[in-house]
Amino acid sequence: MPKKIDFSFLGLLKRFHVPPMRRGPVLAALGAFIIGSTVILITGGQQSFRLDEFEAGKVADRDVVASEPVSFVDERATKIQREERIRTVPAVFKYSIPINNEMRRTYDRFVLLSRTLFKEDISREEYVLKVGGDFPNLFSEEALSALYQDPDREESLASGQKLLEFFIEAGIFSLPQEDLSAYNRDTAELLHNYGERIERERIDYDQILTLDRLDGAIARYIEDERLSAGFSGGAGNIVSSLLRENVFFSPADTKQRVSELNSHLEPVRRYIERGGKIIRRGFVITEEEMEELRALNLSLERRDPRLVAGQALLLLVLYLLLIFHMGKRITGRILRPAECYMMTILSAAYFIGAALTNKFVHLGANFPVSILLPTALVVMLPAILMSFPLALVTAMLLPLGAFLIEAFDTSSYIVALCSGVVAAHVLQGSKKRMDLVKAGLQIAGANAGAALIVLLFNQAAVVEYLPVIFWAAFNGMASGLLVIGILPVIEQALNAVTPFRLIELSDLNSPTLKRLFNVAPGTYSHSVMVANLAETACQEIGANALLARVGSYYHDIGKMEQPGYFVENQTSYNKHMNIAPRLSATVIRSHVKLGIEKARSLGLPEAIIAFIAEHHGNSIITWFYNEALKREGSVNAEDFTYPGSPPRSKESAVVMLADITEAATRTLKKPTMARLEKFIQGLFDAKVDSGQLSQSDLTFRELETIKRAFIKVLTGYYHSRIEYPKIPETRPQTEDGAAKNKKEATEDNGQK
Repeated sequence: MPKKIDFSFLGLLKRFHVPPMRRGPVLAALGAFIIGSTVILITGGQQSFRLDEFEAGKVADRDVVASEPVSFVDERATKIQREERIRTVPAVFKYSIPINNEMRRTYDRFVLLSRTLFKEDISREEYVLKVGGDFPNLFSEEALSALYQDPDREESLASGQKLLEFFIEAGIFSLPQEDLSAYNRDTAELLHNYGERIERERIDYDQILTLDRLDGAIARYIEDERLSAGFSGGAGNIVSSLLRENVFFSPADTKQRVSELNSHLEPVRRYIERGGKIIRRGFVITEEEMEELRALNLSLERRDPRLVAGQALLLLVLYLLLIFHMGKRITGRILRPAECYMMTILSAAYFIGAALTNKFVHLGANFPVSILLPTALVVMLPAILMSFPLALVTAMLLPLGAFLIEAFDTSSYIVALCSGVVAAHVLQGSKKRMDLVKAGLQIAGANAGAALIVLLFNQAAVVEYLPVIFWAAFNGMASGLLVIGILPVIEQALNAVTPFRLIELSDLNSPTLKRLFNVAPGTYSHSVMVANLAETACQEIGANALLARVGSYYHDIGKMEQPGYFVENQTSYNKHMNIAPRLSATVIRSHVKLGIEKARSLGLPEAIIAFIAEHHGNSIITWFYNEALKREGSVNAEDFTYPGSPPRSKESAVVMLADITEAATRTLKKPTMARLEKFIQGLFDAKVDSGQLSQSDLTFRELETIKRAFIKVLTGYYHSRIEYPKIPETRPQTEDGAAKNKKEATEDNGQK
């Protein structure tokens, strides 16, 4: 059967290998998000003026600066643009179908009557009277007489039909009494209706046919068609009497054309930049400025709920991104809850500070508000206390968030981004607090450069350059000085490991290390040698060498409580000779627990305490375990196992290897390079086989590098010496001598 997939929330988390969330940091981030969103949404859209304070034509008694960018439709400009576009729309004219049909029917009746009368061979006078009776007052007597006397009257009647159709199709326009000047003054549009198909024809006004121009048009037609003079006086005049205006202005179609144009007409929009002055104190308020003020007032009072929701969701996404980048993949370790709280507080404070500064501080359109915020300080703290990658992510996310929630404009975003990114980079490798001052100077230079670029892009006035660049540089320098004052407090509050604190802990004259030297000089010497080995190896593999050195100094401080039970502190008497192996193992094991308790009482950072807990891992105290097996036959291995855990960092693993290497190589006689290499390889293989390095992320390539570093240091330490002749031993061996030999025999990694 196929394996069933758990689609529950927890099942999906396990399936996609999502690490378990810690409730405290997540709740802290959620709380910061809620508080930050509330403050940002409250401060956003709040007006600092009343609209009734200002009136067009009066002198303004105060400045009004746009607290946020505003886009609004300029109604007056849009109206003017619409009117201008309407003037391009031609007036629409349409044929009158009833009039066209009536003219055709009338002519057809006339032609039918005339042909009937012509067949009856009546006189001219009788023809004129009968036609005049059927069409009273329509045709002149001269036109009817001319048609009667026309020898080609049948052909003339047919030509008259063509003449009528020509002018019906050409259209005789009836220009309305109403003013058409609002539309195109040069052309009109004529609609041709061909059943379901409608065609539009543009006609210049000077080419349209009206009743005033009809006689001339008919004369030109007769001339062009080379019709006879008899036709002109007869059938031509008959048709001329029938023609009427058949093309009329169509307000409905014209309005539809205007509507079509307006539907594609974009309104004229005006923009007010954040920080731009709308009203200037001491100047007369114009109607245009009042329109801008009303638009700003409307924008602040009626913020679109979609914009509000979008900003809140955007802020949530930024917090989620920040939480994601606080994971082990970015920082190299799992951040402690206190560190997560600090990052949450810093980010919330930054967003809230940006929103409040943008709302209540306006120093000019070309003065970026981010100059008033210590962006570099917010970035330097995680760079020192946590990791460079996290600081770099912070430097990019926080200014971007402030920009997207409209707390920063483009200029402010550029300055803040430059300040943060430079602050993240300049602290790499810093080990002295004086380096923070140098970092502040570098950030000051970067801020000044960014401010100069922004001013050039904005084409600012020359007088604005000096104050903006000065305050930008001051911001960077102040951030460096503030870090010097704040850092010690945060170091103690978070019990954090920073290069500066490690330098302080590495002082061999500290009370703890001086007491170790006085109480357990052998352990002190061993710790110093382990520190040399671990520091050299960590430098070679790119790990934190300073952390490894300090961890080496303190890894055996638990031996200060019972120094005499450890071989490096014994001189003439081995206390383990008179006690059972099980008890000896208990004493040896206890130095790990005692060391952890001692470190916590001293307030050492957790990263240093990890070296104490992990430098033996959970390995077995071999020598005493084997002795117990010889005496008891069967023993529980857990009674002879160190109470720690395998190293979880490269530095801790290196210290474990340095510890066992330093202790074990003391037993070598004449340690040549070849013997050291073979011996150390055996020690490393034993640690690998027992799984003590499985959680440290060390690679085999790095193990080889560590081995070479150890050999280099130990070869220099055990360099060749001239072998001096020994004085013959003439005295018999005493009990002290036997004890010394027994002590040498028990020198084993079990006591380490």
